[in-house]
Formats: sequence, structure tokens, C-alpha cells
Amino acid sequence: MDRDIPGDKRLAAAVVRDGEGRVLLVRRSGTESFLPRVWGVPCGKLDPGESARDGALRELKEETGLLGEIVRKVGESSFVSEYRGRETKNWQENFLVRPLTREVTLPEPDQAYAWLRPSELAGVDIDAYNLDVVRQALTDS
Repeated sequence: MDRDIPGDKRLAAAVVRDGEGRVLLVRRSGTESFLPRVWGVPCGKLDPGESARDGALRELKEETGLLGEIVRKVGESSFVSEYRGRETKNWQENFLVRPLTREVTLPEPDQAYAWLRPSELAGVDIDAYNLDVVRQALTDS
């Protein structure tokens, strides 16, 4: 089990970078209650007892169908959200991931994905938090 981490929810994110230096972004479904139709990196809540590394790879597979390999941990971040009328503190560990497979399969028909160069990130509706996570991963990589 990971060390005690402050916050109500523990999450892990996968910043997937291919051999050409492009980053995978996924647009969330319009049916999502949190940040619908916003572009971001594969990320989600950890299962009980799950390590952040394992969670990042599981979320990558669930959200994109891709298999990946952790290159390195790139940092941690936190944010506050609202869940069922209650403020929730979220603690997220972020990982740079190399894809082991190439075919992206999204779970919802209204989702989209794109492989973008760092200079192209400003062209999509990515929130500042996700943009910071991506920049964190691209520093020194």
C-alpha cells in the first residue's frame, strides 16, 4: 500500500507519449458529471489497496484500450471537486507512460482522442489542471 496521502480520493494519471514525442489526449463524454467534453489525460480513482502505478496503467487500459509501461513518476497534484454536494479533496499521482499497443478504443461513442505535439495542446479544450499535468510529464523527458 502507498504511504498515507492527504485527501478523500486517491487518483492516478497516465501521460502517454509516443516515440514521435506526441501526447495522447482523450475528450471526456458529454454524459460525464465532472468536466464533460473536456480534453485530458487518462486518469481515475484508485481501487482499494491498488498502487498508483498499477492504477495509472489500469485506467489507461479502461479509458483507451491501450497497454502501457511506466517510464517514471512525474509528480503529484491535487484539486478540490464536489461530489454529491460535498467538497472532495483529490490527490493524484502522475506518470509518464510509453504505449505498448497502438489501437485506441474509447468506451463511449461521443468521445474522441488525439495524438498531439506539445505545440498543439493549445488547440484543444484542455483545462489548466490537465495541461499542467502534461507539462509536468514533458519536463526533462
